[in-house]
Amino acid sequence: MLLRKKKIRSHSEDRLLALTLATTAGILNAMAFGAFGFFPSHMTGNTSQISAEVNGSDLHDLLFLAVLIIAFVTGAMLSRLVVAYGLKRNLRTVYCLVLLAEGIALTLTSLVEILWYSERNNGEILVTLSLLMGIHNSTSTQLSSGRVRSTHVTGTLTDAGIALGSWLRALLSRSEAADRNLHRTVLFTHLVTIFSFLSGCVVGYLLFKHLGFEAMTGLGVVLALIAAGGIARTLHLTGVRFW
Repeated sequence: MLLRKKKIRSHSEDRLLALTLATTAGILNAMAFGAFGFFPSHMTGNTSQISAEVNGSDLHDLLFLAVLIIAFVTGAMLSRLVVAYGLKRNLRTVYCLVLLAEGIALTLTSLVEILWYSERNNGEILVTLSLLMGIHNSTSTQLSSGRVRSTHVTGTLTDAGIALGSWLRALLSRSEAADRNLHRTVLFTHLVTIFSFLSGCVVGYLLFKHLGFEAMTGLGVVLALIAAGGIARTLHLTGVRFW
């Protein structure tokens, strides 16, 4: 699931990737909203809000929204640079390492909030979460060659609509009958991504409501464990000893 293989990735691998990363993205997004009233991955809304703030007089809000967007893009850029560096050196676990770093960073960020919570730090924490969401989305997008965008629901809904249209066309056209199964499989992958994110949002909001930042810490640990498991499995399959 977290490895770029020489063979073409199967939709089963991408659906498992969606179940893991889209669900965790939804959980973190909802937790951030529960804590700060902002969605750190909702770049469409943040960009639209900038246009509204331009007509207002609150320069602070305008700059904050701009910083959120820059942080998300920076996270995506960092993920791309690390992945490109790793792939160039045939590092099979590069995606796992990126996810491991994200999980550790999320855990540390959550612990900071638990131990030294202050409303004055909310802006910095949100920017950090936006950076991590950029890393998260970029990693899943690169790994799946664009088929799984863990935070970009608008794009995934668009892809699902295109896949549905293609499947209906193939269903009604004899000349395209051979492509029916392919379009149906693609549609199913997009639907899994959408519902994973949605269910993650519900679970994330409920978890944060009852457990607060401890739940966010747990999510960071889970991400780190998933990545560590992928690294351990890869080392085991390639015959590398742990000691």
